[in-house]
Amino acid sequence: MSDNVVHLHKNPDTTPEPPSNVTTLTVVPEPRPVPLWVRSGRAVRKVATAENARTAGRITVRHTTYVLGGARIVARRAWDGRTAARYERLLRAAEAAGNYEAATEWEERGQRYREARHRRRMDLLTSPVDAAKGAAAGVGLGIGGLLLIGIALAVATKDAVDVITPLMAVVRLIRLLITIVQVTWGPLITIGPLLALLGLWEVGRRAQAAPYWALPDNVRSSEGEPITPSIVVKALRDLGVPALRNAIKDMGDAGASMLGPIRIAGCGVEVDVTLPSGVSTIEVQQRRRKLAENLTRHEHEVFITIPEAARTVRLWVADSGALDEPIGPSPLVTDETMTADYAKGKAPWGQDLRGDAAALSLYQRHLLITGLSNQGKTVALRSLALWLALDKSVEFWMGDLKGVGDWNMFDGLATRLIQGPTDEHVIQVTEMAEDAVAEMNRRLQAPPGTQFPALIVLVDEAQVAFMCPIKDEDGRFYGGSKATSRYYMAARKIHNQGRAVNVLLWQGTQDPTDQNLPKLVREGAHTRASLALGTESQARMALGDKAVDGGAAPNLLRPGLDQGTLVVASSGIHIPKGQSSITVRTHYVDDDAAKAIIERAKALRDGVTTLHVIERGEERDPLADIASVLGDAPRVLTQTVLQRLAALNDDAYGRWSFGDLKRALEDVGADPRKSDGRMVVDRERVVRALANRDDEGSASADG
Repeated sequence: MSDNVVHLHKNPDTTPEPPSNVTTLTVVPEPRPVPLWVRSGRAVRKVATAENARTAGRITVRHTTYVLGGARIVARRAWDGRTAARYERLLRAAEAAGNYEAATEWEERGQRYREARHRRRMDLLTSPVDAAKGAAAGVGLGIGGLLLIGIALAVATKDAVDVITPLMAVVRLIRLLITIVQVTWGPLITIGPLLALLGLWEVGRRAQAAPYWALPDNVRSSEGEPITPSIVVKALRDLGVPALRNAIKDMGDAGASMLGPIRIAGCGVEVDVTLPSGVSTIEVQQRRRKLAENLTRHEHEVFITIPEAARTVRLWVADSGALDEPIGPSPLVTDETMTADYAKGKAPWGQDLRGDAAALSLYQRHLLITGLSNQGKTVALRSLALWLALDKSVEFWMGDLKGVGDWNMFDGLATRLIQGPTDEHVIQVTEMAEDAVAEMNRRLQAPPGTQFPALIVLVDEAQVAFMCPIKDEDGRFYGGSKATSRYYMAARKIHNQGRAVNVLLWQGTQDPTDQNLPKLVREGAHTRASLALGTESQARMALGDKAVDGGAAPNLLRPGLDQGTLVVASSGIHIPKGQSSITVRTHYVDDDAAKAIIERAKALRDGVTTLHVIERGEERDPLADIASVLGDAPRVLTQTVLQRLAALNDDAYGRWSFGDLKRALEDVGADPRKSDGRMVVDRERVVRALANRDDEGSASADG
């Protein structure tokens, strides 16, 4: 066993020196934990110190580059003022833009400037002699003048010494000026460079000649900064397109020749940009977000379209926050005297981005509106129907496959109104569309030149019909997109030939796919409009490839924030030349306002009996049906009665002619008669005949 002894000591400072054969182990006490508040304070101090260092660095870089940038600007101005560089720069810009007439003009101006400069330089060869002669003559005249003044003064004072008094006064003035210069020269030598630096700093500060990250916070985060040519060129230069950046760098005018005039357009400005060779318009379109940020705007405040001119993009830049402000109320609400004209009028739908009224012609145009859920599709579609309802000649057949009451106000105006989301409602809507096909075929077989009133077959939430899995008794699907799919085929037939006889299909769908909105159906619409969508592929389904390739981008609208904003592709709305679509902010017409508009529309009509369920394959009572379709009007045209009967039950009355109607009424003594030269059915006579028939039936039963 070892003789070594181990001593343990906690405090080495107070421990005596151990013997040589003793091994000492010193136990160092464990450090006490640092409180949390101390650690937090250190972290905060560290962060604050780092932030202060960053701020100080930014300030140093900013003010240094202000001076350097100011010197560069002043030097360039001086160079431009002393040489023909300005003319050369503008000449190259005109040539790059292909404007050879302007290039020739700048070349002539440059040549005139060089000739004038040459004359000035030649004059400098003789100017010293001329200056000396002039100075000598001036001095001689000056001395002579002073002496004359002195003589006059001496004569007046009778003192000969006054002859040189004016001359000596000038000498003393010169001596005083020399003294002033001697006193101030030293300070001027010291202060002059500081004043020059201050002037250069001010020039650089006004031009913001510093890196963006070094600029003050209020400049870097500025919203709504006016759009100027220099800002647009800088935004394009920093877009990340090497060919564009290099072309701007090589341009003598720093890219100004690319820009057309900046025009005020509604709540923003518009400018056409002619891109240099080697830069494609798609390269700019694909960088919309970066371009917007370079312009100190949000992405939704910048729209890029392709005008008619080649290699050109049209930028529309909104005033900051302007698109978040609501537009005014619809003229349908504010003008209670407004009426509609299906053939010649246009529906007031909203405003375009320029603030101009956006009106849509509905004449012989099938319609498709799509978008994500809860973006304002039904309200936008209903606004068009509300306007058209003010044309009393237009008839509506409506199917709402959502069924929450958005179309309730059309009860009593629409001939058919089916509301509900079930498969049974899909069946009824499908049969309604097939009845529209039958009506279309009847009109197509009418004598040439026959005029037909508009029949609007409106289906909201049409994707429910396309996705319905139910089969009929023959094994045909009501939904789907095959040749045996009933709703699909009815829509296709109306699209093919309905326009010619004013049988039109309006559809509203959401979240389009190839399954819930087949290709042939969406391409059969003449007017295609889209609210916010999720992807570019959906945008192409909604509007078509041409519109999207031309700049239409409903997929870039903000869901929930851009409710009611539509991208429209249609020949029925004014679209600026060269564009393939237009963005419209639609008016919001709420349910109460819609009900008031419909009441005005009902007042224009004789009364309509709305059919809520399509009944088929049952025995009909012609006299009772005629009485029901007459409504409250005292007299109704026979042609109108036939149309309403066909809408009530196409199987029973779809093939009725005037002769069939006349026979049905003659049998009960209520035959049609003329009123103002036109054949009408008298409601009072029909009701009396129906009452007499019921009384006779009751008497027979009692007997």
